[in-house]
Amino acid sequence: MAAGHGPWIDVHAHPGRCFLAGLEPDHPLPTLLGGDASAGALRSARAAGLTAVSFATVADLAVLAPSPDGGLRAGRAFRPGEALADHERQLAGVRAMAQAEGATIAWTAGDLEAAHANGTTAVLVTCEGGDFLEGHVDRLAAAHAAGMSSLTLVHYRVNEIGDIQTEPPVHGGLTSFGKGVVEECNRLGVVIDCAHATYETTRDVLDASSVPVMISHSHLDHSNRPHPRLLSDHHAQVVAAAGGLVGAWPSGVTSATLDDFVEEILRLVEVIGVRHVAIGTDLDANFRPVLTQHDQFADVAALLAARGMSAGEVDQVLGGNVVDLFRAVAG
Repeated sequence: MAAGHGPWIDVHAHPGRCFLAGLEPDHPLPTLLGGDASAGALRSARAAGLTAVSFATVADLAVLAPSPDGGLRAGRAFRPGEALADHERQLAGVRAMAQAEGATIAWTAGDLEAAHANGTTAVLVTCEGGDFLEGHVDRLAAAHAAGMSSLTLVHYRVNEIGDIQTEPPVHGGLTSFGKGVVEECNRLGVVIDCAHATYETTRDVLDASSVPVMISHSHLDHSNRPHPRLLSDHHAQVVAAAGGLVGAWPSGVTSATLDDFVEEILRLVEVIGVRHVAIGTDLDANFRPVLTQHDQFADVAALLAARGMSAGEVDQVLGGNVVDLFRAVAG
Protein backbone atom coordinates (compact mmCIF):
# COMPACT_ATOMS: atom_id res chain seq x y z
CA MET A 1 0.00 0.00 0.00
CA ALA A 2 1.11 3.54 -0.67
CA ALA A 3 1.69 5.68 2.41
CA GLY A 4 2.04 9.33 3.28
CA HIS A 5 -1.35 10.57 2.12
CA GLY A 6 -4.87 10.72 3.46
CA PRO A 7 -7.64 8.29 2.57
CA TRP A 8 -8.06 8.03 -1.20
CA ILE A 9 -11.53 6.88 -2.20
CA ASP A 10 -13.27 6.17 -5.49
CA VAL A 11 -16.86 7.09 -4.69
CA HIS A 12 -18.43 5.54 -7.80
CA ALA A 13 -17.07 2.66 -9.87
CA HIS A 14 -17.82 -0.78 -11.27
CA PRO A 15 -14.33 -2.31 -10.91
CA GLY A 16 -13.80 -5.42 -12.97
CA ARG A 17 -17.39 -5.18 -14.25
CA CYS A 18 -18.62 -6.38 -10.84
CA PHE A 19 -22.23 -6.19 -12.05
CA LEU A 20 -21.63 -9.37 -14.10
CA ALA A 21 -20.91 -11.62 -11.10
CA GLY A 22 -23.14 -14.67 -10.88
CA LEU A 23 -24.51 -14.58 -14.42
CA GLU A 24 -24.94 -17.91 -16.16
CA PRO A 25 -21.98 -18.95 -18.34
CA ASP A 26 -24.09 -18.77 -21.48
CA HIS A 27 -25.40 -15.26 -20.72
CA PRO A 28 -24.43 -12.86 -23.54
CA LEU A 29 -23.16 -10.03 -21.34
CA PRO A 30 -20.00 -11.77 -20.02
CA THR A 31 -19.12 -12.76 -23.58
CA LEU A 32 -19.72 -9.21 -24.80
CA LEU A 33 -18.00 -7.33 -21.97
CA GLY A 34 -15.31 -9.77 -20.86
CA GLY A 35 -16.72 -11.25 -17.67
CA ASP A 36 -16.38 -10.44 -13.98
CA ALA A 37 -12.84 -9.45 -12.96
CA SER A 38 -13.76 -7.66 -9.75
CA ALA A 39 -11.38 -9.60 -7.48
CA GLY A 40 -8.38 -8.57 -9.54
CA ALA A 41 -9.65 -4.99 -9.63
CA LEU A 42 -9.84 -4.91 -5.84
CA ARG A 43 -6.29 -6.20 -5.59
CA SER A 44 -5.13 -3.48 -7.97
CA ALA A 45 -6.89 -0.81 -5.89
CA ARG A 46 -5.20 -2.21 -2.78
CA ALA A 47 -1.80 -2.08 -4.46
CA ALA A 48 -2.49 1.53 -5.51
CA GLY A 49 -3.08 2.55 -1.90
CA LEU A 50 -6.78 3.31 -2.04
CA THR A 51 -8.66 3.28 1.25
CA ALA A 52 -12.01 2.38 -0.30
CA VAL A 53 -13.52 1.71 -3.70
CA SER A 54 -17.14 1.66 -4.78
CA PHE A 55 -18.36 -1.60 -6.29
CA ALA A 56 -21.61 -0.47 -7.86
CA THR A 57 -24.48 -2.67 -8.93
CA VAL A 58 -26.56 -1.56 -11.93
CA ALA A 59 -30.25 -1.76 -11.14
CA ASP A 60 -31.52 -1.51 -14.72
CA LEU A 61 -28.81 -3.69 -16.28
CA ALA A 62 -31.25 -6.34 -17.49
CA VAL A 63 -33.22 -3.88 -19.63
CA LEU A 64 -30.49 -1.56 -20.94
CA ALA A 65 -30.00 -1.17 -24.67
CA PRO A 66 -28.06 1.26 -26.89
CA SER A 67 -29.82 4.54 -27.64
CA PRO A 68 -29.74 6.18 -31.09
CA ASP A 69 -27.22 8.79 -29.87
CA GLY A 70 -24.76 6.14 -28.73
CA GLY A 71 -25.74 6.22 -25.08
CA LEU A 72 -27.92 3.87 -23.05
CA ARG A 73 -31.61 3.70 -22.26
CA ALA A 74 -34.20 1.17 -21.12
CA GLY A 75 -34.98 -0.97 -24.16
CA ARG A 76 -37.90 -2.84 -22.63
CA ALA A 77 -39.95 -3.17 -19.46
CA PHE A 78 -38.84 -5.40 -16.61
CA ARG A 79 -40.51 -8.77 -16.30
CA PRO A 80 -42.26 -9.39 -12.95
CA GLY A 81 -39.66 -9.93 -10.24
CA GLU A 82 -36.74 -9.40 -12.63
CA ALA A 83 -35.46 -6.12 -11.17
CA LEU A 84 -35.27 -7.41 -7.60
CA ALA A 85 -33.74 -10.75 -8.62
CA ASP A 86 -30.98 -9.11 -10.66
CA HIS A 87 -30.27 -6.62 -7.86
CA GLU A 88 -29.91 -9.48 -5.38
CA ARG A 89 -27.61 -11.39 -7.77
CA GLN A 90 -25.30 -8.41 -8.08
CA LEU A 91 -25.26 -7.68 -4.34
CA ALA A 92 -24.44 -11.31 -3.62
CA GLY A 93 -21.60 -11.22 -6.14
CA VAL A 94 -19.98 -8.14 -4.58
CA ARG A 95 -20.34 -9.54 -1.06
CA ALA A 96 -18.87 -12.90 -2.09
CA MET A 97 -15.93 -11.21 -3.78
CA ALA A 98 -15.23 -9.03 -0.73
CA GLN A 99 -15.36 -12.05 1.57
CA ALA A 100 -13.08 -14.11 -0.66
CA GLU A 101 -10.55 -11.24 -0.80
CA GLY A 102 -10.70 -10.57 2.95
CA ALA A 103 -12.00 -7.04 2.41
CA THR A 104 -14.28 -5.27 4.85
CA ILE A 105 -17.50 -3.64 3.67
CA ALA A 106 -17.71 -0.02 4.81
CA TRP A 107 -20.89 1.79 5.84
CA THR A 108 -19.59 4.69 7.96
CA ALA A 109 -16.84 7.26 8.24
CA GLY A 110 -15.43 5.19 11.09
CA ASP A 111 -15.17 2.18 8.78
CA LEU A 112 -13.30 4.28 6.23
CA GLU A 113 -10.96 5.74 8.83
CA ALA A 114 -10.24 2.27 10.19
CA ALA A 115 -9.38 0.98 6.71
CA HIS A 116 -7.01 3.89 6.20
CA ALA A 117 -5.38 3.40 9.60
CA ASN A 118 -4.93 -0.32 8.91
CA GLY A 119 -3.58 0.15 5.39
CA THR A 120 -6.37 -1.92 3.87
CA THR A 121 -8.87 -1.29 1.07
CA ALA A 122 -12.54 -1.40 2.03
CA VAL A 123 -15.43 -2.10 -0.32
CA LEU A 124 -18.22 0.44 -0.67
CA VAL A 125 -21.29 -1.45 -1.89
CA THR A 126 -23.25 1.07 -3.91
CA CYS A 127 -26.44 0.57 -5.92
CA GLU A 128 -26.88 2.56 -9.14
CA GLY A 129 -30.61 2.96 -9.55
CA GLY A 130 -33.54 2.32 -7.23
CA ASP A 131 -35.38 0.24 -9.81
CA PHE A 132 -35.20 -2.86 -7.56
CA LEU A 133 -37.51 -1.15 -5.06
CA GLU A 134 -40.48 -1.43 -7.43
CA GLY A 135 -42.50 0.86 -5.18
CA HIS A 136 -41.49 -0.93 -1.94
CA VAL A 137 -39.50 1.39 0.32
CA ASP A 138 -38.95 -1.40 2.85
CA ARG A 139 -36.49 -3.06 0.43
CA LEU A 140 -33.98 -0.34 1.31
CA ALA A 141 -33.40 -1.82 4.76
CA ALA A 142 -32.62 -5.24 3.28
CA ALA A 143 -30.19 -3.72 0.77
CA HIS A 144 -28.50 -1.72 3.52
CA ALA A 145 -28.14 -4.82 5.67
CA ALA A 146 -26.58 -6.59 2.68
CA GLY A 147 -23.90 -3.88 2.43
CA MET A 148 -25.37 -0.93 0.52
CA SER A 149 -23.89 2.34 1.79
CA SER A 150 -25.15 4.62 -0.99
CA LEU A 151 -28.01 4.62 -3.46
CA THR A 152 -28.02 6.33 -6.85
CA LEU A 153 -31.74 7.06 -7.09
CA VAL A 154 -32.02 6.84 -10.88
CA HIS A 155 -29.96 5.55 -13.81
CA TYR A 156 -30.93 5.18 -17.49
CA ARG A 157 -34.52 4.03 -16.92
CA VAL A 158 -37.18 6.46 -15.72
CA ASN A 159 -38.19 4.64 -12.56
CA GLU A 160 -40.72 5.28 -9.79
CA ILE A 161 -38.43 7.75 -7.99
CA GLY A 162 -37.75 10.66 -10.34
CA ASP A 163 -36.70 12.03 -13.71
CA ILE A 164 -33.36 11.38 -15.41
CA GLN A 165 -31.07 13.62 -17.44
CA THR A 166 -31.13 11.51 -20.61
CA GLU A 167 -34.90 11.14 -21.14
CA PRO A 168 -37.77 13.66 -21.37
CA PRO A 169 -39.24 14.48 -17.94
CA VAL A 170 -42.11 12.29 -16.78
CA HIS A 171 -42.59 13.17 -13.11
CA GLY A 172 -41.54 16.82 -12.96
CA GLY A 173 -38.85 15.97 -10.40
CA LEU A 174 -38.94 13.69 -7.37
CA THR A 175 -42.12 11.63 -6.92
CA SER A 176 -44.00 11.17 -3.66
CA PHE A 177 -42.55 7.65 -3.53
CA GLY A 178 -39.13 9.16 -4.14
CA LYS A 179 -39.60 11.44 -1.16
CA GLY A 180 -40.26 8.36 0.95
CA VAL A 181 -37.07 6.79 -0.41
CA VAL A 182 -35.08 9.89 0.58
CA GLU A 183 -36.54 9.86 4.08
CA GLU A 184 -35.78 6.16 4.54
CA CYS A 185 -32.22 6.58 3.28
CA ASN A 186 -31.79 9.36 5.84
CA ARG A 187 -33.13 7.08 8.57
CA LEU A 188 -30.83 4.21 7.61
CA GLY A 189 -27.75 6.35 7.08
CA VAL A 190 -27.53 5.61 3.35
CA VAL A 191 -25.78 8.25 1.25
CA ILE A 192 -28.09 9.54 -1.48
CA ASP A 193 -26.55 9.91 -4.93
CA CYS A 194 -28.23 12.23 -7.44
CA ALA A 195 -26.05 11.26 -10.41
CA HIS A 196 -28.21 10.88 -13.56
CA ALA A 197 -31.03 12.90 -11.93
CA THR A 198 -32.37 16.09 -13.45
CA TYR A 199 -31.86 19.40 -11.71
CA GLU A 200 -35.54 19.36 -10.69
CA THR A 201 -35.21 15.90 -9.16
CA THR A 202 -32.02 16.95 -7.36
CA ARG A 203 -33.66 20.12 -6.06
CA ASP A 204 -36.57 18.11 -4.67
CA VAL A 205 -34.17 15.61 -3.07
CA LEU A 206 -32.36 18.46 -1.33
CA ASP A 207 -35.68 19.80 -0.05
CA ALA A 208 -36.61 16.36 1.31
CA SER A 209 -33.26 15.31 2.77
CA SER A 210 -32.11 16.19 6.28
CA VAL A 211 -28.46 15.44 5.39
CA PRO A 212 -26.12 16.27 2.49
CA VAL A 213 -26.17 14.26 -0.74
CA MET A 214 -23.72 13.68 -3.58
CA ILE A 215 -23.60 13.56 -7.35
CA SER A 216 -21.06 10.75 -7.60
CA HIS A 217 -19.88 11.11 -11.19
CA SER A 218 -20.44 14.15 -13.37
CA HIS A 219 -18.88 17.47 -14.37
CA LEU A 220 -19.76 21.03 -15.20
CA ASP A 221 -21.26 21.46 -18.65
CA HIS A 222 -19.52 23.24 -21.53
CA SER A 223 -21.44 25.83 -23.55
CA ASN A 224 -19.73 24.83 -26.79
CA ARG A 225 -20.22 21.06 -26.31
CA PRO A 226 -23.18 20.47 -24.00
CA HIS A 227 -24.18 17.03 -22.82
CA PRO A 228 -27.29 15.97 -20.87
CA ARG A 229 -25.22 14.11 -18.25
CA LEU A 230 -23.37 17.28 -17.23
CA LEU A 231 -24.32 19.97 -14.72
CA SER A 232 -24.94 23.68 -14.84
CA ASP A 233 -22.93 25.71 -12.34
CA HIS A 234 -26.14 26.26 -10.37
CA HIS A 235 -26.94 22.54 -10.29
CA ALA A 236 -23.55 21.80 -8.75
CA GLN A 237 -23.71 24.81 -6.42
CA VAL A 238 -27.02 23.86 -4.81
CA VAL A 239 -25.61 20.43 -3.94
CA ALA A 240 -22.50 22.01 -2.47
CA ALA A 241 -24.50 24.65 -0.59
CA ALA A 242 -26.34 21.83 1.17
CA GLY A 243 -23.01 20.33 2.25
CA GLY A 244 -22.79 17.75 -0.52
CA LEU A 245 -20.23 16.56 -3.06
CA VAL A 246 -19.78 16.28 -6.81
CA GLY A 247 -17.56 13.40 -7.92
CA ALA A 248 -15.32 14.41 -10.83
CA TRP A 249 -15.85 11.97 -13.71
CA PRO A 250 -12.87 11.01 -15.95
CA SER A 251 -15.06 10.46 -18.98
CA GLY A 252 -14.59 11.09 -22.66
CA VAL A 253 -17.68 13.26 -22.42
CA THR A 254 -15.44 16.05 -21.16
CA SER A 255 -11.83 14.84 -21.35
CA ALA A 256 -9.44 13.43 -23.93
CA THR A 257 -6.45 13.15 -21.59
CA LEU A 258 -5.69 12.90 -17.89
CA ASP A 259 -4.55 16.53 -18.03
CA ASP A 260 -8.02 17.45 -19.31
CA PHE A 261 -9.56 15.60 -16.37
CA VAL A 262 -7.41 17.56 -13.93
CA GLU A 263 -8.61 20.78 -15.60
CA GLU A 264 -12.19 19.61 -15.03
CA ILE A 265 -11.44 18.95 -11.35
CA LEU A 266 -10.04 22.47 -11.02
CA ARG A 267 -13.14 23.93 -12.72
CA LEU A 268 -15.29 22.17 -10.13
CA VAL A 269 -13.10 23.40 -7.28
CA GLU A 270 -13.41 26.97 -8.56
CA VAL A 271 -17.20 26.82 -8.81
CA ILE A 272 -18.16 24.84 -5.68
CA GLY A 273 -15.08 24.85 -3.44
CA VAL A 274 -12.44 22.27 -2.64
CA ARG A 275 -14.46 20.78 0.24
CA HIS A 276 -17.21 19.68 -2.14
CA VAL A 277 -15.26 17.81 -4.83
CA ALA A 278 -14.50 14.07 -4.92
CA ILE A 279 -13.52 11.46 -7.52
CA GLY A 280 -15.99 9.04 -9.10
CA THR A 281 -14.16 7.13 -11.83
CA ASP A 282 -17.05 5.03 -13.16
CA LEU A 283 -14.46 2.25 -13.72
CA ASP A 284 -15.14 -0.16 -15.63
CA ALA A 285 -18.28 1.17 -17.27
CA ASN A 286 -17.17 4.60 -18.39
CA PHE A 287 -17.36 6.23 -21.82
CA ARG A 288 -13.89 6.65 -23.37
CA PRO A 289 -12.27 6.90 -19.92
CA VAL A 290 -9.06 8.84 -19.36
CA LEU A 291 -8.49 7.12 -16.01
CA THR A 292 -8.57 3.35 -16.39
CA GLN A 293 -6.62 2.06 -13.37
CA HIS A 294 -6.67 3.04 -9.73
CA ASP A 295 -2.91 3.56 -9.69
CA GLN A 296 -3.63 6.72 -11.71
CA PHE A 297 -4.89 8.38 -8.52
CA ALA A 298 -1.21 9.07 -7.83
CA ASP A 299 -0.90 10.74 -11.24
CA VAL A 300 -3.96 12.90 -10.54
CA ALA A 301 -2.48 13.86 -7.16
CA ALA A 302 0.80 14.89 -8.78
CA LEU A 303 -0.94 16.89 -11.51
CA LEU A 304 -3.13 18.72 -8.99
CA ALA A 305 -0.07 19.53 -6.87
CA ALA A 306 1.72 20.84 -9.95
CA ARG A 307 -1.22 23.18 -10.52
CA GLY A 308 -0.78 24.67 -7.05
CA MET A 309 -3.10 22.59 -4.90
CA SER A 310 -1.72 21.89 -1.42
CA ALA A 311 -1.19 18.32 -0.21
CA GLY A 312 -4.11 18.71 2.18
CA GLU A 313 -6.41 19.93 -0.58
CA VAL A 314 -5.35 17.07 -2.84
CA ASP A 315 -6.20 14.58 -0.09
CA GLN A 316 -9.58 16.25 0.42
CA VAL A 317 -10.49 15.83 -3.24
CA LEU A 318 -9.10 12.31 -3.53
CA GLY A 319 -10.99 11.02 -0.50
CA GLY A 320 -11.14 13.17 2.60
CA ASN A 321 -14.34 14.88 1.51
CA VAL A 322 -16.00 11.48 1.08
CA VAL A 323 -15.14 10.56 4.66
CA ASP A 324 -16.71 13.83 5.82
CA LEU A 325 -19.88 13.14 3.82
CA PHE A 326 -20.20 9.65 5.27
CA ARG A 327 -19.72 11.13 8.75
CA ALA A 328 -22.57 13.58 8.14
CA VAL A 329 -24.90 10.87 6.80
CA ALA A 330 -23.95 7.61 8.51
CA GLY A 331 -21.78 8.53 11.46
